[in-house]
Amino acid sequence: MQVILLSIVTFFSTALGGLFSIRYKNNLHRIMGFTAGVLLGVVFFDVFPEIIKLVKDNNLDSNWVMISLVLGFLVFHILEKTILIHHSHEDEYADHKHPQVGIWSALALAGHSFMDGAGIGLGFQVSNEIGILVAVAVIAHDFTDGMNTVTLMLTHKNSIGKAKLFLLLDAVAPILGALSTLFFQPSEGFLVLYLGFFAGFLLYIGASDILPEAHSKDSSLKTIALTIFGLILIFIITRLV
Repeated sequence: MQVILLSIVTFFSTALGGLFSIRYKNNLHRIMGFTAGVLLGVVFFDVFPEIIKLVKDNNLDSNWVMISLVLGFLVFHILEKTILIHHSHEDEYADHKHPQVGIWSALALAGHSFMDGAGIGLGFQVSNEIGILVAVAVIAHDFTDGMNTVTLMLTHKNSIGKAKLFLLLDAVAPILGALSTLFFQPSEGFLVLYLGFFAGFLLYIGASDILPEAHSKDSSLKTIALTIFGLILIFIITRLV
């Protein structure tokens, strides 16, 4: 029962983060600056330490993790630059955006949110104390997950209605992830490869997609400060919980 209740709290945390981005969409570039910092902070202060711990505790081959990370970076880069983007006459519409990029990004973040929920469920399989600690960590950063989902959708010219639809998917995903742990338990080997792939994806969209876009029209010290603040916020959250 605790697993379900806490996963429902993640639903509201994610939804509030997304609605915040919609409410302040006129300041989207500054939100994107903050979002980029959050994504990079999640990689360096959350995902990487978890990968290192899993590799060390289970005596896994770190080379496969790095290959998975590179694949995560390159797969999304290739999708964005070849399949999702028109090659012909691209220079005729510099501000043209590609809604598919936002959709793929939102789907990937929903997959991460699913794993967040699964993490809550698996934490409770170990002990109530660990389950609660994992849940607190997930709830704390799911607000920014909701912001990220909406920001990515709106940045690539998806409608607010579609952004809300994918926000709903992202908000529901942790509940589904928590429920799934009643039926299976992923191996450490699978989990560490998934984390490596996801880290590569986050590095790409944070450093190569969102951050340049944040500075494309409104580059300022405020945007840079918000990026740094996003990094520091995730560092503090991961240290506290």
